[in-house]
Amino acid sequence: MEETKYEIVRRVLIIRLQKDLDHHCAVNIREKADKIIDRYYIKHIIFDFSKAKFMDSAGIGVIMGRYKKIKYSGGKVVVSGLNKSIDRIFNISGLYKVIDKYDTADICLQKIESA
Repeated sequence: MEETKYEIVRRVLIIRLQKDLDHHCAVNIREKADKIIDRYYIKHIIFDFSKAKFMDSAGIGVIMGRYKKIKYSGGKVVVSGLNKSIDRIFNISGLYKVIDKYDTADICLQKIESA
């Protein structure tokens, strides 16, 4: 099963995680996301965690790295579908200081496009 699905809606990259965001898949997700960001002039990124159950420090690195990559162009990174465990990691790590959370990827898309 493909671990991640990538979808582009206008200049928004939606990264739909199909399983956990951990050290096993972090390098692949980082490399593929960066290629898409550069090739399609992506401005915003949505990480959809609705099918993920776990995230480790490598996942934090993936998210922060993509945030740093697009923030200079005025872009945002937002997340959706977090379970309690992943939500707690976001809280403890301080990711919510720079990243917004919404219930679904569709709501994320609406919020980004209306901003």
